[in-house]
Amino acid sequence: MEYNGAAIIAMKGKNCVAIAADRRFGVQAQTVGTNFQKIFEMGPRLFIGLPGLATDVQTVFGPYFVEPVIAGLDPKTFEPFVASMDLIGCPMVPDDFVVSGTCSEQMYGMCESLWEPDLEPDDLFETISQALLNAVDRDAVSGWGAVVYVMISLKFLTKKKTRYKRH
Repeated sequence: MEYNGAAIIAMKGKNCVAIAADRRFGVQAQTVGTNFQKIFEMGPRLFIGLPGLATDVQTVFGPYFVEPVIAGLDPKTFEPFVASMDLIGCPMVPDDFVVSGTCSEQMYGMCESLWEPDLEPDDLFETISQALLNAVDRDAVSGWGAVVYVMISLKFLTKKKTRYKRH
């Protein structure tokens, strides 16, 4: 799970849900790329984030070395839903947020400090972005910016937020 590094958060808001992932692709301490896709759209209001071994993220063959993070809206009620699973598929379905990746402890700390119930979409975007970006600052095998998806009823907004500049 630590070979390639990753950081993914899913977080509930008021009638909205967000999922965010870092952009780094690395082999242990060596950064190979800074635009690696870890979040995938599974339906009109359902996204899955896959931290773990990069080959399994891209192909999802078995045995899987990924810890899925799920974020979506109920298709009928549009109620926000977040969940995660460990390597053997044990689910966790909380009322606030889920985290997975090499800096899980840092993400838990940031989410517990910043998350509040009933965040509006823009506030949810800021909260999840700051939680992820500040957590990856403490992890050498994740980072290089973030991609954030915020879903609101029938539409979703894609927003990107990064902290590095290319020269």
